Amino acid sequence: MSQSKQPTNYGALGTLVTVFFFWGFIAAGNSVFIPFCKHYFNLDQFQSQLIDFAFYTAYYIGALGLFAYGAFGGKDLVGKWGFKNSIVFGLLFSALGAVAMIIAVNGNSFGGMLMGLFIVALGFSLQQTAAQPFTISLGDPATGTSRVNLGGGVNSFGTSIGPLVVAFALFGTTAAITDEKIAALSLSKVIQLYTFVGVLFIGAAAMFYFSKKVPSGKLLEKTEKANKALYTLLIMTVLLFALFIPVFDSYKTDLTNATDAEKHSMEIYRLKWLIGALLVVVVGLVMANLRAKKKPEGWGAMQYPQLVLGMLAIFVYVGVEVAIGSNLGELLRQESFGSLSASEATPYIGMYWGSLMIGRWTGAITAFNFSDRTKAILKFIVPLAAFAILIGINTLAKYDMSPLYYYVICVFIQIGAFYVTKDKPARTMLVFGLLGIIAMVIGLMTTGKVAIYAFLSGGLVCSIMWPSIFSLSIAGLGKYTSQGSAFLIMMILGGGIIPPIQGKISDVIGIHNSYIIAAICFAYLAFFAFAVKGILKKQGIDYDAEVGGGGH
Repeated sequence: MSQSKQPTNYGALGTLVTVFFFWGFIAAGNSVFIPFCKHYFNLDQFQSQLIDFAFYTAYYIGALGLFAYGAFGGKDLVGKWGFKNSIVFGLLFSALGAVAMIIAVNGNSFGGMLMGLFIVALGFSLQQTAAQPFTISLGDPATGTSRVNLGGGVNSFGTSIGPLVVAFALFGTTAAITDEKIAALSLSKVIQLYTFVGVLFIGAAAMFYFSKKVPSGKLLEKTEKANKALYTLLIMTVLLFALFIPVFDSYKTDLTNATDAEKHSMEIYRLKWLIGALLVVVVGLVMANLRAKKKPEGWGAMQYPQLVLGMLAIFVYVGVEVAIGSNLGELLRQESFGSLSASEATPYIGMYWGSLMIGRWTGAITAFNFSDRTKAILKFIVPLAAFAILIGINTLAKYDMSPLYYYVICVFIQIGAFYVTKDKPARTMLVFGLLGIIAMVIGLMTTGKVAIYAFLSGGLVCSIMWPSIFSLSIAGLGKYTSQGSAFLIMMILGGGIIPPIQGKISDVIGIHNSYIIAAICFAYLAFFAFAVKGILKKQGIDYDAEVGGGGH
């Protein structure tokens, strides 16, 4: 392919990855914001989790709105504006969300805060829909995965330091946040925080807009209408919200004096509705692709099987990544896992999210024009350096990291996997998917430190999956690339469905055994890697061959 020799636009790439930092920084900061809202507004655990629900749902709604505009108007909005302006508009929209947050705090309105976070995430949805394909387009398509990994590495750095910075901004300390500190928090601190966040958004938008290094990224080619795909997604959306309503309503039931049997019955009731939501997504997408195979007109990007499988892969990937981390705190409270308090569990949870940074920093190495020898050396040094940085940051935050020193063994296993995969997207997905299955099975069959390390290594496994899934899914889509990107961003919704399913299953079979969900998710991701390589080969696309030949 002639485009396989396209040089990387490092100036534009350097500017672009700054927005990746914001996504990680703000999303991770929610983990500090949730306990504040829970105390200040006297919320129960479910109500406090509406913060994450509002945040992740906005991604789905935002991406769906972008697609609906293109489906009705015949023009892709992101392509019309260009990748550059779309990111600028997304940042400004997120700044409006920060303003809404300030107004809501002043008005003591939890609903207003949810709306503010929803608006911030809507802006993120537009930014991500534009940024992912934009990053891939800034150089050799065969090394696009590495550039997305670079952005992901910066994103993970934001995820790692976000909670610490937000905690310091609100409480003046990065140590464990106690109930007493939360109770004493002044609302003026929250207002100052989101004022600063809003200024950051506006500053980033200005930097992006005035940067001469960043091309417009406009796609002038007219897209065909995809009404069939739109109607399918709208029906799925209606069904999803219809299934969520009984789950929300069930939390209004007072179970204070209920028997254990009644509580168990209610958990099964909620689980059925959540599994129904999962089936709507899976069955809806599979049926759409089967129908598109028979008559592709009106289906747009959904006529490509690699995209539909990739949508399910993003849904599963985001779901398993969030589910492992969200349930770690409860797992570590169990006697067989050390009976750790919330503050004692914090370093482990921090290492899980930090593991994403370790893998993404390593995966980003091939985005730079280093020699093969230098790349091989850096693949060994970078993950160990990232691990040392995580240990150092949390040690400075006064956490005891000594129980995690031997986690470096898992990092060495990941280093070996990187050498085996040779930066080939399909092979990377397959190898890391299989490692994920093995890690979860080891965690399920053991307890104590071995099981903890196994579950934590899910972060190392997940670290490079997003860019690999994205690159493989939009390969060969041509004029449907931006539309396909919007479809993939919609599937971040998996972060709002799979974790609650694992949570409800844990109420039935126990938190330890509930990690069978993670093993099943990794099994699908391994299947995706195997299936998509064959699908792309039939279309004359062999990313593995391209990377092997032109990427080194």
